[in-house]
Amino acid sequence: IKETTVQEQSRDISNELANAPKWVSDLSGAVGSAKIGKAGMQFARTEALANGRDELARMINVKVSNMIKNFCQTIGVGDNQTVDKTCSQVSKQVTSEVLSGSRQKEMWVSPSGEVFVLMIMDTNLIKQVVKDGIESSYKNDTVLWQQFQAKNAHEELDKEIDKEFNKFKEQK
Repeated sequence: IKETTVQEQSRDISNELANAPKWVSDLSGAVGSAKIGKAGMQFARTEALANGRDELARMINVKVSNMIKNFCQTIGVGDNQTVDKTCSQVSKQVTSEVLSGSRQKEMWVSPSGEVFVLMIMDTNLIKQVVKDGIESSYKNDTVLWQQFQAKNAHEELDKEIDKEFNKFKEQK
């Protein structure tokens, strides 16, 4: 079994997208993709459309919950020193938007049979969704709730660090 390096994978992707329209790799658009499989072109297109709409919704509004815990300690001196390090990261992203008027503007099929679609939405609808979101954020306590969650995450991290340092002290 041949293992591919990150550089080889990157080169393969570059070759795959060499003749792609600019919008396929343009980070400012909502692009969805799906591989054409045994279910056929229509199934892949429908999946690509769904992925594109999901991307469009996340561009408008996304709620992200994230927590990262880092811990690092050294034991010993000089060449006998060891480092223990742990890091855990949890992230959840949720979006819920009504995308009235979203539609496919472009479609391209790659040489390997992956369907790419560019999703668009009327700019006036996007402006209204953003305006409604801004107005509703002033009317609720979302910011305070996020600050509370961040404070709790920091307190949880502090407790974990204290627990690890207490273990270290007990080992001495």
